[in-house]
Amino acid sequence: MEQMTVKEIVEATGGVLLCGDKRIPLIHISIDSQNIQGGELFVPLVGEKVDAHQYISQALAAGAAAVLTSEHDRMEDERPWIRVKDTKKALQAIGSYYRNRLTLPLVGITGSVGKTTTREMVAIALSAGRKVYKTPGNKNSQVGVPITLSEITSEDEIGVLELGMSMPGEMTVIARIARVDTALITNVGVAHIEQLGNQENIYREKLKIQDGLKEGGVLLLNGDDPLLKDTRAKEGCATLYYGTGENCDYRAENIHLYKGCPQFTAVYKNKRIPVQLKVMGTHNVGNAMAALAVADLYGIPMEKAAERLQNFTGFQGRQQIYERNEVTIIDDTYNASPVSMLAALKVLESMEVATRRIAVLADMKELGAEGERYHREIGEWLEEHPIDMVLTLGELSRVIEGGEQCLHFAAGDLDSLYETLIRLLQPGDCVLLKGSNSMKLGDVAKKLIEADQKHQSF
Repeated sequence: MEQMTVKEIVEATGGVLLCGDKRIPLIHISIDSQNIQGGELFVPLVGEKVDAHQYISQALAAGAAAVLTSEHDRMEDERPWIRVKDTKKALQAIGSYYRNRLTLPLVGITGSVGKTTTREMVAIALSAGRKVYKTPGNKNSQVGVPITLSEITSEDEIGVLELGMSMPGEMTVIARIARVDTALITNVGVAHIEQLGNQENIYREKLKIQDGLKEGGVLLLNGDDPLLKDTRAKEGCATLYYGTGENCDYRAENIHLYKGCPQFTAVYKNKRIPVQLKVMGTHNVGNAMAALAVADLYGIPMEKAAERLQNFTGFQGRQQIYERNEVTIIDDTYNASPVSMLAALKVLESMEVATRRIAVLADMKELGAEGERYHREIGEWLEEHPIDMVLTLGELSRVIEGGEQCLHFAAGDLDSLYETLIRLLQPGDCVLLKGSNSMKLGDVAKKLIEADQKHQSF
C-alpha cells in the first residue's frame, strides 16, 4: 500500500479507532499472522473452522502496525485497533477505497479454465510496452482481490487481475471492488457446477464481471466458446472476440504443432503476425490470442507482444515438461476439469516421438451429480485415441477406461501408484499426470521428477 494511514483505514471501513495513533502508515495488508514482516495491517478473518482473532497477539508480536477487530469494543494499546462490524467486508471496503485512488487501467480475467495461464500471457504481452502488475499466486477471491489491489503502486502502468468465483453472487462482489476497464472471459465450463447447479448458471455468473466493468470498457470474449460467441457486452461497452473462428476479431490461422508446441498466424484486420509458443497444446492458442488482443487494445504492437510470448514457458504444475532417465514427464497436476483434462490428453497424444504414451489421471472434483458422466466421457475419448496405458486414482476416475492396459488405485494410495510407475516406465515413454489438486497427484509428479537425483531408475 502506498500512503495509507490508520486514519484512511478507519475512513474506508467506517470503523472506530479504539486506540493508537491514526497517523501511523501501513505498508501491506496481511490475513496470516505467520507471514507478518512488520508494518502491516492485520485483518483477522472469521472462517467456518477458525476465527483468526485468536492470532491477533501473535501478529502484533511479529510486528503488525495495526489490527482490525470485530470482537473488541475497548482497548488500551500503543498500536491502533480498529473496530469494524465484519472483518471480511471491511477488507473489501479497503480494497474498493484503494481502487478509487488508482488511475492506471485494469484488465480483469475470469473463466472456468485457463484464466491463470491467460493472466500470465496477458501480463507478458503487455510487458512489451508497459510496467505491469499482475495478481500474485491465486489471490483471485473476495479476500484475495482487495489485497491484490492494495499492492499496486504508482510505478505500475497497467494491472492484470485474475477474478475467480465458486458460488452465486461472488463475481459481483469481486467485480465491484476491481472495477476493471477491460473484462476478459476465457470460457464457460463446468468447474464449480456442484455449487452453481448447471452450466447456464455458471455462464450468468461469469458475465457478472460486467457488474464492475467501467463505462466505455471492453468485454473481450472467447469467440470459440459455444456460450460466449453470441454474447454482447452491456450497454455502453464494446464487445470483441478472439479465437480461431471467422466471427473472431482477433483470429489464429495456420495452426500446427512443433514438438507439441503451437505455431500459428495471428490475424487482426490487415495485420498478420507469426507466433511461436513454448507451452504445449493447441488450447494455448486461444490464451495467446487473448493476450495479443489485450496488448493491441492498449497500444502495444502485436509483433512485440508476440516476441514476448515466446518467452513464456508456463509454471509449476501446469503442463511443465521434464526429461528424466529418457522419460518425458508432463506435470499438469495443479487442477483439472473435463475441458482441461481433454486438452492435456491431446498434448499427450501429440507426442509423436514417444515410444509409449501413458496417462495418469486422478478425480476431477466439484462436478456435482454429473461427475461420473464427465469421467466416463474421458474414458470414451481414450478408447478412440492412441494412449497406450492409463492409470487412474480415486473413486470417480474408476469409470475411466482406455488404452491397452488400465490400472486403478484408490484415493490416497499415492505410494502404490508411484511404485507402479517406477516399475512400468521405460526409456522413450511419455507420461502425463493430471487431476484435481486435492487428489495430491502433484506429490507423485514431484517424486518422479526428482527420481534421478535420488539415483533411482525407471
